[in-house]
Amino acid sequence: MSGVELAILGFVAMLGMIAIRIPIAAAMAITGFVGVWILRGSPDPMMNLLKSVTWDAFASYSLSIVPLFLLMGQFASKSGMSERLFRATADWLGHRPGGIAIAAVGACAGFGAVSGSSLATASTMGQVALPEMKRYGYSDALATGVLAAGGTLGILIPPSIILVIYAILTEQNIEKMFAAAILPGLLAVAGYILVVMIYVALRPDAAQRMPRQPWAVRRSSLVRVWPVVAVFVLVIGGIAADWNWLKPGRQALFTPIEGAAVGAVLTGLYGLLTGGLDRRSFTASILEAAQATGMIYLILFGAQVFNTFLAFTRTPQALADWVVTAGFSPMVVLLLMLATYLIFGCVMDSLSMILLTIPIFFPIVQSLEFGLTPDETAIWFGILVLIVVEVGLITPPVGMNLFIINALAREVPIRRTYAGVMPFVISDLIRVAVLIASPWLSLVLVRAM
Repeated sequence: MSGVELAILGFVAMLGMIAIRIPIAAAMAITGFVGVWILRGSPDPMMNLLKSVTWDAFASYSLSIVPLFLLMGQFASKSGMSERLFRATADWLGHRPGGIAIAAVGACAGFGAVSGSSLATASTMGQVALPEMKRYGYSDALATGVLAAGGTLGILIPPSIILVIYAILTEQNIEKMFAAAILPGLLAVAGYILVVMIYVALRPDAAQRMPRQPWAVRRSSLVRVWPVVAVFVLVIGGIAADWNWLKPGRQALFTPIEGAAVGAVLTGLYGLLTGGLDRRSFTASILEAAQATGMIYLILFGAQVFNTFLAFTRTPQALADWVVTAGFSPMVVLLLMLATYLIFGCVMDSLSMILLTIPIFFPIVQSLEFGLTPDETAIWFGILVLIVVEVGLITPPVGMNLFIINALAREVPIRRTYAGVMPFVISDLIRVAVLIASPWLSLVLVRAM
């Protein structure tokens, strides 16, 4: 059996283990370990490699950004930022047709800017916005669909944990990845708002309007959310903007890791000063961030073992060579890869998809010609992957955001949530097509840097 054939067999075996609910970290590690054992005829090579694999997986300084951004998101979630964001957007937009749903999209974008997690955004904003939409007679499909879709903004609007992992895996600049995600993120917000407006125009009975709020109330709600805006501008602006005028010889105000630390400290102080964080919730934030970090690191370890197995089989290089010699159009290859992510999104979470596929797909993408520099191709591909992974989170039948929202709205049949989210899935697919046809939308801010 050739190395490529063994890799294919191992990949199928790994998917089988995932299907019977073996944790994906264990499935990847077992497949990699057994695969190398079969290739080398002995477990000794893998046992020796485990020492370096473990070090490589956990000792990277760049990975310290992950627990810091997770802690920032936990502080933001438990300090009441989500409720203030939703209230401010609802005060300004709630009197318009579909205004509360539009406000939920805006609040999801704002919370995603300090959370970095799709599931956290969907869960937190669902708890805040669902009762208000029920109060004003929003249809079950629209209410649950918009919140499931809005939650995906958590991994697209910088800072994003998935973007950080992608940048580390592909050795790309984290600042540039964040900059590249800003315009696609704003396009996502605009697309979701447009879907809500069309939905309500076609079905006016699906949403009632809130009373128009006085100007004093609107101004007051804006004052309450300025810390969220300040944290986002300072963290992302400090990482990606040119601060050479303030600190000669240094373009950024601080590195991504320093920015994550600043963001965590500021959101924590905000929660403590506003009373949103007490001793219990502060401790819970630290513990939950640590648990999430442990989960991510364990998946990273499993992926590292599996990727070591793939490296022994030389499958990524063989696939890249085959694609080049077969004469496939670069665009056809790209579309097939993105379609694969849509399929995987039905059974896997976003981080697992990234860790499992990037070591295989990235060498292939780098071997294709899209009229961009290698770094631009890597950044553009990363944004496309991020968006398609995001679509997987809301694609029936097993999109994880759908179940998060449905767990919060237990009285709503899951089929209504499926129906409500489909217009937003169509919006996402249109956005993917636009970004494929116009790579400059992902790269214009990167080139400006």
